[in-house]
Amino acid sequence: MDFRRHKISDTPDINLIPFIDVLLVILIFLMVSTTFSKYAELQISLPTAATDNAAEHYQNLDIVIDSAGQISVNGETIKPLPPTQFAKFLRQRADKLANGNPTVIIAADGNARHQSVVSVLEAVRLAGLERLAFATVKAGKDNQ
Repeated sequence: MDFRRHKISDTPDINLIPFIDVLLVILIFLMVSTTFSKYAELQISLPTAATDNAAEHYQNLDIVIDSAGQISVNGETIKPLPPTQFAKFLRQRADKLANGNPTVIIAADGNARHQSVVSVLEAVRLAGLERLAFATVKAGKDNQ
C-alpha cells in the first residue's frame, strides 16, 4: 500500500476542446441551414388580376383613390379626413346599406400614394368593416 501524500492542485483543469468542437458543429450547422435572399430584386406589377367574378354592387361601399390622393365614397368626393373621422363617416354610410356590414371595395389608382391607401385601410379597420376587396383590372387588358 502506498501511504505517501500526493500534492493536490488547487486549480481545477477545464478541458476546452470538447466545448470548441460543439461550437464548431453548431457554426457549421447554422452556415449550411441559413438562406440568403435578395429583396432588392423582387419585381411586382400591380394592380392586375385574372378573375371573372364581378362583385355584387347593392351592398358595396366603393372607395376610389385617384393619383392625386382624392378620395370618393360611392361617387361622392370627400375632403381629406383623419382616419378616426373617416372611420365614423364610413360607419354612417355602412349603416345605411343592407345589414350594416357591406363589402368595402377599394379602387386605387396605380400611381396613388401608398400612404393614401394605408390611411383608407386604417379607417376601414377602425369602422369595424370586415369584408374588404381591392378592385383590379383583368390581366392582359389594355389599361388606357
